[in-house]
Amino acid sequence: MRIERVVDAYLRHVTVERGLSAHTTAAYRRDLEDYRRWLHGEGVDDIEAVTPSVTSAYLAARAGAEPAPAASTLARVQSSLRGLHRFAVAEGMAPADPSARLRPPKQVARLPKALTIAQVERLLEASSVLEEGAGDDAALAALRDRALLELLYATGGRVSEVVQLDVDDLAGGGADASDDPDELPVGAVRELVRLRGKGDKERIVPLGSFARAALDAYLVRARPILAVRGRATPRAFLGLRGVPLSRQSAWLVIQRAAAAAGLDVAVSPHTLRHSFATHLLQGGADVRVVQELLGHASVATTQIYTLVTVDSLRDVYATAHPRAR
Repeated sequence: MRIERVVDAYLRHVTVERGLSAHTTAAYRRDLEDYRRWLHGEGVDDIEAVTPSVTSAYLAARAGAEPAPAASTLARVQSSLRGLHRFAVAEGMAPADPSARLRPPKQVARLPKALTIAQVERLLEASSVLEEGAGDDAALAALRDRALLELLYATGGRVSEVVQLDVDDLAGGGADASDDPDELPVGAVRELVRLRGKGDKERIVPLGSFARAALDAYLVRARPILAVRGRATPRAFLGLRGVPLSRQSAWLVIQRAAAAAGLDVAVSPHTLRHSFATHLLQGGADVRVVQELLGHASVATTQIYTLVTVDSLRDVYATAHPRAR
């Protein structure tokens, strides 16, 4: 069977049957289209003609490209290839899996960069500071930005999870069905929020008082005004034109707040997620609780944050103990 037909069938499979996100599917599509073009250049157009030496040669070509790809990129490419060939065998499109013996490239463990608690507080405060003479739109944006950043830090949610939240996920019909929405004050934000993660898996995360207060202020004072500017949408976070806030727009919100706070470190939505996990562990939280809050499938993924806290303990010891130096 022609490679392009197998690729199309596989992408439909991961989208419809496995429910992978549009972002993940797009990455698979890019990887497999590059793979198909390379195979065509090598005179291989049928899935049955792909051999283990062919898949190894392709990965070697990718590894030798300029600029050199990161180990994480090569690992993702290899995952795309293995998924495609396993699917082809399972569906009877190919007799054998030529990628079965591939081994993932060794990745250098990189510790996530977390802000200090003081830096997070500066970032959050800066997000809602208005310049003198700022107009109504600036005030609306400040309420929204503070709520967005408080929620990212309070939940450790991925930016895609947070911008996809609906109003009902936050107030009057969201995370805890046992609460009676009719008994909640107007705009009242629940103490729990439901986040939808990778593979549409749901998890419940508590909200602290600071995040609830910021969300209350945004939902009552800003969102109703923004909502009438665009088409009706259940999304909680809106742009100034009333359309749902995008991941890219949320990234810009953080960049503006970081600049206003005078932070001299790189800050992204994932920085707040890293900070959330690191600060919980530093405060004594169990790693499996943090795993659940982050939505990690494996505790091994969460354990990288324990390295961060051990690193900070080492630094404190080195500077504080009289015989450490």
